[in-house]
Amino acid sequence: MSDDQSSETGESAISDETLERTADRSDATVDAIADALVVLHSTLIGRHAELEREYDYVTVDGTRAYRVPESVWDDLLAAFDFDDEVDAAVASAHTEQARLLFSDAVDADERFAADERGVVVGIDTAEEF
Repeated sequence: MSDDQSSETGESAISDETLERTADRSDATVDAIADALVVLHSTLIGRHAELEREYDYVTVDGTRAYRVPESVWDDLLAAFDFDDEVDAAVASAHTEQARLLFSDAVDADERFAADERGVVVGIDTAEEF
């Protein structure tokens, strides 16, 4: 992630640009999406090892992107009480960021199947735990 990333996205492994594009496509506000991304990121840190063992991933600039089935997102979001619009926006932001990271990674298959989504985790943070 960029060094000039805002505090809203700095704790979530989602770039400002991805957040803005997601908000433009969503009925949820930038602030609601950013807040949900930060809350969700702490859960993802706790699931980092599980994701690493079970799913295809790439690492780019301190961020790990996973390619996961849709059902993983259903499970992740079930633990929270976000609005439906925020649920969809958070999953969309993660998937967009993961696609970007897969496309930036050397020797990675960047194609996502129709039923796959992305999850991103700042691995520097995750590996501190």
